[in-house]
Amino acid sequence: MDARYAIRKAQLLAECEVAPEVFEQVMPRLQTFMEPFVDTFGGQALHQHATTSIHGLLSDVERTNVASIASQFGQDRLGLQRFIGWADGADAPLRQALRGQVGTQLGQEDGVLVCDPSALPKSGRESVGVARQGCGRLGKVDNCQVAMYVGYVSRQGHTLVDRRLSLPKAWTQEKARLDKAGVPKERRGYRTRHQLALEMLEHNGASLPHRWMAGDDEMGRPYGFRRRLAALGERSMLAVPGNTLMRDLETAVPDSSGQGRPPTRPWQGVAKGAEGLGEEAWRRLDVRDGSKGPLVVDVVKRRVVSRTHRRQHGDEAMFVVRRDRDRDNQQVVQVDDSLSNAACETPLGECARVAKAEHRIEECLQRSKSEAGLADYEVRNGTGWQQHQTLSL
Repeated sequence: MDARYAIRKAQLLAECEVAPEVFEQVMPRLQTFMEPFVDTFGGQALHQHATTSIHGLLSDVERTNVASIASQFGQDRLGLQRFIGWADGADAPLRQALRGQVGTQLGQEDGVLVCDPSALPKSGRESVGVARQGCGRLGKVDNCQVAMYVGYVSRQGHTLVDRRLSLPKAWTQEKARLDKAGVPKERRGYRTRHQLALEMLEHNGASLPHRWMAGDDEMGRPYGFRRRLAALGERSMLAVPGNTLMRDLETAVPDSSGQGRPPTRPWQGVAKGAEGLGEEAWRRLDVRDGSKGPLVVDVVKRRVVSRTHRRQHGDEAMFVVRRDRDRDNQQVVQVDDSLSNAACETPLGECARVAKAEHRIEECLQRSKSEAGLADYEVRNGTGWQQHQTLSL
């Protein structure tokens, strides 16, 4: 067994070897890719700093902060620091160029815009927006910054497009702290993560062709946010927590006892409602999942009524449950419960595609953190945070 393992290991390592000619092509391709972005900077010095920053984010430095990048490329640390903290809004042309490329190269009429919060763990209390706060990605309360991201998903690809830093209430009430962190006056008011998501939808929606809005269960939790998207004419499918209450309109009304009020369908959590469905209600689909080959999913949809935050009868919705199965033994490995304002006649395949879009943006966030330094920075002020995030996107 050991000998066979050693032979196979040697074979795999040999397959991993990359010819030197491949690396000779990398830098020219990177320069070509960067041209429409760095050309938005007028001066040669800013152009050079932008180029250095991108090279550093993609390099093998242990920490992709300004000091490490400057040292890696033999440049002055202070010059690069001044570039990162240059001027509020200086990165807007880069994000405009990014949005234009995404709309042109990935844009499709049935594209999906995805809103997703993500925690960026930080120590201390001086970095802009840092506080002990909860985030679904960490699964606990911890010292961190939380940012809202918008991503775009189509059959052509998926990517992050925009970002907003979420300021906790405690920050918005401390003027001295906001001054020290360089937070612009127009951004000092407290806004929920859902308000930030709506701002980014307004800013990016018209430039990115889409038919759907999607998000995780933090985004789908408030009834008001789901209703607001409907009022804006957005077709949404948002994951919801398992305890979100609904009434299944496709179940029979309980028999009357002849006394008191007429019986109604009971309120039940979406997770319990999904568990109560018989296997005959599910439809199995084979979908593609990137380079990993076929993925088997089970999907079911139901006409339901959700409950408002005031414990009242809400709007009619489509309840969609997606079960992902293991490729080998077909065991269920993940279950997603979602509510949508789309018509219940929407094909199940389309429902499965949109439900998967939120996971695509989770993958983008993970890759951005591991491969492009999204969470690896040491800036404390708001302008530096914005510039770093944009360069990483």
